Amino acid sequence: MGKEIRLFKSEERRSRADVSAFLRELADKVEAGQIVLRQGQEELTLEVPSSVILEIQVEDEDKGAKGVEHSLEVELAWYDGDEQGGPLELG
Repeated sequence: MGKEIRLFKSEERRSRADVSAFLRELADKVEAGQIVLRQGQEELTLEVPSSVILEIQVEDEDKGAKGVEHSLEVELAWYDGDEQGGPLELG
């Protein structure tokens, strides 16, 4: 396994409407091929290829006294020079 290097991280509580608006804007940026992430002085620009790997994962984690944390994770991944992909359907 290679070494993982975190380039950017953000975690904040937002309303469902705010999250939906952010995801729509992110989808537009993915389609355009470039995403710029900014938080404070931190900025990261990603060039997104025409084909990416889409991973969807749903988890429940028991957090003890806090209860069960439910998560829906959407991950986009790609390799340098890799332009292959496959279809995903929503049902």
